[in-house]
Amino acid sequence: MPARFEYAFVRLEQDKNWWTGLPGPSMEAREGYQKVVRQHAAEGWRLVQIFAPDLGFHGSALYFELIFERPLD
Repeated sequence: MPARFEYAFVRLEQDKNWWTGLPGPSMEAREGYQKVVRQHAAEGWRLVQIFAPDLGFHGSALYFELIFERPLD
């Protein structure tokens, strides 16, 4: 029987730069992603992908989404 997986999706928001009004990396996106990955790994999740599904002004990412998977028991 093929392996089955469950998935978790974690969205990390971008902040807008007060000077330009363009999205810029938030503290969560800059530093928090490592914490999110470590927390999920400790729970048996594996990081599959990080991507920015939506682009804003000048092609800047509005947010990033981390995708995790782990096998179902």
